[in-house]
Amino acid sequence: MLTLADILDSLIGVRPTWANQVITEVVIDSRQVIPGSLFVALPGERVDGHEFVHEAFQRGAGVAMIERDLEHSMETLDIRGGTLLNPDIPIHSPFCLRVNHCLEALQSVARYWRNKLSLRVIGITGSVGKSTTKELAAEVLSQRFRTLKNPGNLNNEIGLPLSILRLSPAHKRAVLEMGFYVPGEIALLCDIAKPQVGVITNIGTVHAERAGSQEAIAKGKAELIQALPPAPEGTAILNYDDPWVRNMAELTTARIIFYGLDSHADLWADEIEGLGLDGIRFRLHYRHEIIHLRVPLIGRHSVHTALRAAAVGLVEGLTWQEIVSGLRSAHTQLRLVAVRTASGALLLDDTYNASPESMLAALNLLEELDGRKIAVLGDMLELGKYEQRGHEMVGVRAAEVVDQLITIGERGRIIAEAAIRAGLPANSVTILENSQAATEFLNGKLLENDVVLVKGSHGMRMDRIVTELEYQS
Repeated sequence: MLTLADILDSLIGVRPTWANQVITEVVIDSRQVIPGSLFVALPGERVDGHEFVHEAFQRGAGVAMIERDLEHSMETLDIRGGTLLNPDIPIHSPFCLRVNHCLEALQSVARYWRNKLSLRVIGITGSVGKSTTKELAAEVLSQRFRTLKNPGNLNNEIGLPLSILRLSPAHKRAVLEMGFYVPGEIALLCDIAKPQVGVITNIGTVHAERAGSQEAIAKGKAELIQALPPAPEGTAILNYDDPWVRNMAELTTARIIFYGLDSHADLWADEIEGLGLDGIRFRLHYRHEIIHLRVPLIGRHSVHTALRAAAVGLVEGLTWQEIVSGLRSAHTQLRLVAVRTASGALLLDDTYNASPESMLAALNLLEELDGRKIAVLGDMLELGKYEQRGHEMVGVRAAEVVDQLITIGERGRIIAEAAIRAGLPANSVTILENSQAATEFLNGKLLENDVVLVKGSHGMRMDRIVTELEYQS
């Protein structure tokens, strides 16, 4: 278990004999404090953690890491000078630990803790499918190993260190999703997490507004592959179907495993059959082995998720029986949730986020389902120079799939106009400004055999449409 001595050792190289108290949790939200926690008072643009130190202590925090003076004086151990002035004199909880920079200190503690533990780390990144891959890979590995995964979207320079500090010596594997917004971010995360296995899902246009281009996104994601140790310890699991990812094989000395739908890949699938909300069925090939699988993942595109998780299992030495058991036990379809309206219409809630790639995948799923197909599609944000093209691609595909299209937002209008140009009758297209207008438009009009896809970037708050229309028993 992580102790106060470990924290001091990681920051100043000193382990006082009195600092043997166990740190039960490391948190940045005072509401998540449990007795014995270390509360890290991160300063932010909107909220400054220093304002909640007193509350953290009231909830039972043993230590609060701070980087500036507080309004009310509290007992403080100042280690900004890189040492302890009186290492033999104990300090009793609760107290503040004064550092130069809280975030850098948090990352240093996580890096130290990771290096103390004997386990293998699987890093996962890509434009679409990171979270589902993380969940399914962890499910597979859990068939044999005690496995930790970073919860929710704790995949950045703050969340990943917090996730690592949840590790205990009993864990043998960690599956860590790694997000990318700016160059160098994944390199930093890899320096902390030290992954031996890296999985790249794909390179899309999401976050292009910040990163600049697909080339920049690919370069940023490739930082994971470049951080891997050489073979045989390191392994890169790469999407053969995505040229951006396939070409990353040239950037690493790690072992390469390609997956995809092409028979040139090491692990590949064919005879894919979408079963709607009942999952997918496909045939998996690896070397001379052929395995017929049915897994509870929604949408034909999910076969890539299954291949990635299977590849992780193979790299980590699991048997096919263990891998198949893990794939079949996937008990959650992340983010896309199916609910009913009062009339019995089926709502596909995929409102967590959106990119052209995930929009197209969701439309493909809609096509597999029986009934009158309705798509409620909103703006896709942060696409940068791909904004016009990305929305037009979605509009063209929507015209091939839907019976009725409803768009929300200025960029949603691009989807609508592209769909009409692609042949969807204009009287089957409705252009609205916001989610409230969409709710009012749909309310009372949905029929029992309707299937309604609701999808857009999180900032469009299209989840409110589902909340308003979902039947509450």
